[in-house]
Amino acid sequence: MTRTLYLLCSAAPPVFDVARIVEDAQARGWDVCLGLTPTAARWLGNSLDGLAVLTGHPVRSEYKLPGEPDVWPEADAILFAPATFNSVNQWAQGITSSFVVGVAAEGIGKRIPLVTTPCVNAAHVQHPQFERSVAMLRGAGVTVLYGDGGFTPNEPVQGLQGQPEGYPWGLALEAVETVAASSV
Repeated sequence: MTRTLYLLCSAAPPVFDVARIVEDAQARGWDVCLGLTPTAARWLGNSLDGLAVLTGHPVRSEYKLPGEPDVWPEADAILFAPATFNSVNQWAQGITSSFVVGVAAEGIGKRIPLVTTPCVNAAHVQHPQFERSVAMLRGAGVTVLYGDGGFTPNEPVQGLQGQPEGYPWGLALEAVETVAASSV
């Protein structure tokens, strides 16, 4: 039996480690479909063909045209990581102008097991909307790995530039396994 994972990524430094994460998910038995925000797709522009070969599916960053067939199999689970401040807030508010946010929002309605790991800095999380968005997503059944046991915001001047290994990818993949197993 093949399980399909939609790996959705925003433009944050951990996205540069996405090939390794795809391989880790594949080693766990997942067929991975990779979706990127337009900015993340631009950041990984030179790697998109190789990522498509690695996953065996087109890397998507835009909605398909009406009448076009869907090129991905149905998802058994969705991991949205890294999820930026903008993506988390858009998702929680139902603003689906971005393909990956639209897929994640639809995943709630389809009751697909969902995990997200934000990647935000300490200045962004001071905005009152962020905590409301995290609470809203959790209330909708999304496993949000933020705070204790998840992603801890970094200082704005530090960023994660050159430090994607500090991002909790392993925890995110473990959480996907847990939510997928509990939904069967």
